[in-house]
Amino acid sequence: METLDTNSSKVKPKLIVLGAGESGVGAAVLGKQQGFEVFVSDSSEIKQGYKEQLKNEGVRYEEKRHTIEEMQTAGLVIKSPGIPETAPVIKYLREKGIRVIGEIEFAAQYTKAKTICITGSNGKSTTTMLTYHILKKAGLNVGLAGNIGKSFALQVATEKFDIYVLEISSFMLDDMYDFRADIAVLLNITPDHLDRYDYKMENYANSKFRITQNQRSEDVFIYCQDDPETLEGLKRIKINASMYPFSLKEKVAQGAYLNEQNEIIIKVPNHENFIMSINDLALQGKHNVYNNMASGIVAKVWELRNETIRESMGDFVNIPHRLEHVSRISGIEFINDSKATNVNSVWYALESLPGKIVLIMGGVDKGNDYNMLKEMVQKKVRGIVCLGKDNRNIHNAFEEDTEVIVNTATMSEAVQIAYHIAQKGDTVLLSPACASFDLFKNYEDRGDQFKAAVREL
Repeated sequence: METLDTNSSKVKPKLIVLGAGESGVGAAVLGKQQGFEVFVSDSSEIKQGYKEQLKNEGVRYEEKRHTIEEMQTAGLVIKSPGIPETAPVIKYLREKGIRVIGEIEFAAQYTKAKTICITGSNGKSTTTMLTYHILKKAGLNVGLAGNIGKSFALQVATEKFDIYVLEISSFMLDDMYDFRADIAVLLNITPDHLDRYDYKMENYANSKFRITQNQRSEDVFIYCQDDPETLEGLKRIKINASMYPFSLKEKVAQGAYLNEQNEIIIKVPNHENFIMSINDLALQGKHNVYNNMASGIVAKVWELRNETIRESMGDFVNIPHRLEHVSRISGIEFINDSKATNVNSVWYALESLPGKIVLIMGGVDKGNDYNMLKEMVQKKVRGIVCLGKDNRNIHNAFEEDTEVIVNTATMSEAVQIAYHIAQKGDTVLLSPACASFDLFKNYEDRGDQFKAAVREL
């Protein structure tokens, strides 16, 4: 729990940045460049690389505390998306009426670049990377930021891109007020992070729809016609932008759909239709057809050549920790899907892989409902290897659906047991459905430990 520290002297009004991670340090650099007096405060220890960056920029900082006298003098606060509204420091700032915004909101004020903003419970990293890949391959001066890569603020301070493709999480959207996306993409809305939204799906959905706030008629909103929660949201939220749906189930007048020949058709007014067989996509699986549709609509709206779009969709290499092939040992495939931190992501992973699967899952459960996985587990999963401090929910959910459920305490143990359960032709899949911070630093650390353990077999 974060606490306020009361040992410090008062300073002049300034920009305070809460959280000294990628977004916070980027915001501090941009703030300094724009003439703010900047102070960075983190309730945890700051990583050495970020400390060096702050020192080089001449930015004052504190770690392992938030000092109340410093907070009192804030003119504006930029907070890390990971800090919840319930944190004492945020409650204090709200009570004092001090404005609190996110890094994306702050950085957008200092660039004239166009923004393509992508959100969704699942697939946003892949779709963001794919969209960036298509635009870059077309020769556009494009940056990649948000929940991925270098922070938006740092790039606004140090680069001169014409376009940014931004991966935007619901936590980021909660701290955005005046920001306007030129193109907004909402891939899907499935239960995730409900602990931050009073366990109410409508609250979480409303957060996702903030991607459309402030959009005008000349802007674009791309969304999934097949997603029930998105369709519910559209009943209560007014969209001002031009709307382009995508669907695997029905033909749409404009947007993207799948025809009887399993070809993606993309229709944008006043442009030649785009057609591509799903068999030619670099990324396979139903969920990736959706991701390609969304990216393809962005590319068509941007008036890119069909040939460029087709080439890019055919040669794209996915991000690490997202259905990443690690190795093949004794006829058994090992796949790292550590980025799958919710139930829906695991469903997509199971759906996209052939044959029988030994599933390594578990971690910090964010209020997961495992029911949607039951049929897939019955059909495809040979055994489940639990990796986490508390696996009761997984046992309760699947004890009747698979023959083997085993608890493990380390990644090395989990990989070894999964290897012994698996048979030739099977896949050992790390797809946790949970956050990583009970046993690992983050999902990258979890995925890296999985890859290291596989190499030791």
